[in-house]
Amino acid sequence: MRISSVLPVVLSLCFLSGAAMAADTTAKEPTKAQTAQRDKMSSCNKDATDKDVKGDERKAFMSNCLKAKPAESEKKMTAQQQKMADCNKEAGDKTLKGDDRKTFMSSCLKGKADSTEKAATPQQQKMADCNKEAGDKALKGDDRKTFMNTCLKKAA
Repeated sequence: MRISSVLPVVLSLCFLSGAAMAADTTAKEPTKAQTAQRDKMSSCNKDATDKDVKGDERKAFMSNCLKAKPAESEKKMTAQQQKMADCNKEAGDKTLKGDDRKTFMSSCLKGKADSTEKAATPQQQKMADCNKEAGDKALKGDDRKTFMNTCLKKAA
């Protein structure tokens, strides 16, 4: 007797839950990424079929095809990306490294003139002049050290 009274309740709940689930199955529009992936999958599948590729060879073909990057003509660089690429290439051509490269890239991206060739500070200029003079005199070791010391003090 209990089963006969519970059975209609259970059946009605099943019927209602089935109707609720049916209402949730409305189709959503695929996103652009999903559509692009579906199109790419179809294209790769067609190519594999046209080439009559089977088994593991087909798996490898499909994997490579799906991983393939879009053609360069499809990828358009923004003005900033193009500027970055140009500055990066120029820095590479000049074989700049470290801080010099960073400084060059910064000024290049800002559209300023090449700032890798900075003017020497007065101290650096003194050092370069004294160093050249010591080289001209072919000084070595302690003699060079003493000369450089006096030269730098005298120039100050």
